[in-house]
Amino acid sequence: QVQLVESGGGLVQAGGSLRLSCAASGRTFDSYAMGWFRQAPGKEREFVASISGIGRITYYTDSVKGRFTISRDNAKNTVNLQMNSLKPEDTAVYYCAARRYGGTSVYESGYDYWGQGTQVNVSS
Repeated sequence: QVQLVESGGGLVQAGGSLRLSCAASGRTFDSYAMGWFRQAPGKEREFVASISGIGRITYYTDSVKGRFTISRDNAKNTVNLQMNSLKPEDTAVYYCAARRYGGTSVYESGYDYWGQGTQVNVSS
């Protein structure tokens, strides 16, 4: 079992930055690929970014490439999402997810554990 707790959400003006963090329980954190997803009001949850267990492989959805950076610190059992140049369309609840087997995935169904989410609001 892995428990995930997100933090770092909040309200920011367009063009600003936020850094989301996800703290994970467990002893084998580096064996999990990690992902960030988001769900805007009235929309389905969508993939944002993912990172492999030792952090060598990352993927991003096209809309955040060049603006968001996913990273992890396996010594601290944390994964982060640095979000720069934020836009109103980035407003959503952001979820951290962990995938026990296999590499990274862009699909919700590929992840085994989920956090409760943290709200990000970007004002225009």
